[in-house]
Amino acid sequence: MSTPMFASIEQDPRVNPPACGSERDTLLGFLAYQRQTLEAKCAGLDHIALSSRPVSPSTMSLLGLVRHLTDLERFWVRSHLLGQPDPPLYWHEDGHDTDFKHPAATEALVQRSWKSWRRETAFSDAALIQQPLEKCVRVARHGEVSVRWIITHLIEEYSRHNGHADLLRESIDGVVGE
Repeated sequence: MSTPMFASIEQDPRVNPPACGSERDTLLGFLAYQRQTLEAKCAGLDHIALSSRPVSPSTMSLLGLVRHLTDLERFWVRSHLLGQPDPPLYWHEDGHDTDFKHPAATEALVQRSWKSWRRETAFSDAALIQQPLEKCVRVARHGEVSVRWIITHLIEEYSRHNGHADLLRESIDGVVGE
């Protein structure tokens, strides 16, 4: 029998999105909730477990998800919404991402990865709270997209990858949960 992520609902550290908030508060609340879910899926694991790839033949790891979502936030908010020329953190000169092809994990690598993720999420939050939801920017493959679309897309990406995190975490130590 698998172990639950939280022994009781009272132990769940996540904050529910507002049930009757404004559109922006609701969108940002769901984004925060999905980010908190990723953190919960990774909680209590050491650098070896976080970097393990327990679902063969996939190269996916929890650490890889953290790195991937860091660059996802960076791509949509920093690079496209605000137009800053900052390159991805986990990208190789050959044009391939390296978020899941990280070097042998050390505690220092894990700490740097989490620090980068927290920096990007804080940057995104500060930008997304100020931008009008109707503001549109051009993104090569997507055409014109609004801030509303970007926030919704970030929620979708986190939700999808949190499903991956569910499977990875259960494969690592049997822990399951929302």
